Amino acid sequence: MDLPNSLEELKKIVLNCHLCDLSKTRKNVVFGEGDVDTKIMFIGEAPGATEDEMGRPFVGRAGQLLTKMIENVLEIKRDKVYIANIVKCRPPNNRVPTDDEANSCIPYLLKQIEIINPKIIVSLGATSYRYLTNDKTPISKIRGEIVKYKDRILIPTYHPSFLLRNPSKKREAYMDMLKIKSLL
Repeated sequence: MDLPNSLEELKKIVLNCHLCDLSKTRKNVVFGEGDVDTKIMFIGEAPGATEDEMGRPFVGRAGQLLTKMIENVLEIKRDKVYIANIVKCRPPNNRVPTDDEANSCIPYLLKQIEIINPKIIVSLGATSYRYLTNDKTPISKIRGEIVKYKDRILIPTYHPSFLLRNPSKKREAYMDMLKIKSLL
């Protein structure tokens, strides 16, 4: 895919995308948002119901937790980071995106990464990590590790929705965020 080097032009293409079946059930494309001059980019799996409704990433309960993690631990305003997902449309019933869906959408994300050019990428959860790296190591084994990703640092951590279901893992995610803070 030959994609433009402008986020605005890329967004126009993504808003009209029909490469996979997720386009048939979405209310809104969730392109991504934040500071295009940031040093840090957070990448989740897929939009949920609230995100699909609003057309913005991480605005539901998981998003509220992510915002707290960014603002309270990293001490950065949420609007000073960039947040996106592997897929731009909500999978039905919040299921994990299929390989076809993720592979259809990932060129858009890779172009966003290229344009934004963050120093650090934080992959939120196993799905994000797997599609960025093609590594199937369980998130519990790789989280908090510094992974070389092209000419960047990638740090996998737990997805905020996982932390909402498993509050005992918040301490590990907190430690991951402290490591990220030290790298900034």
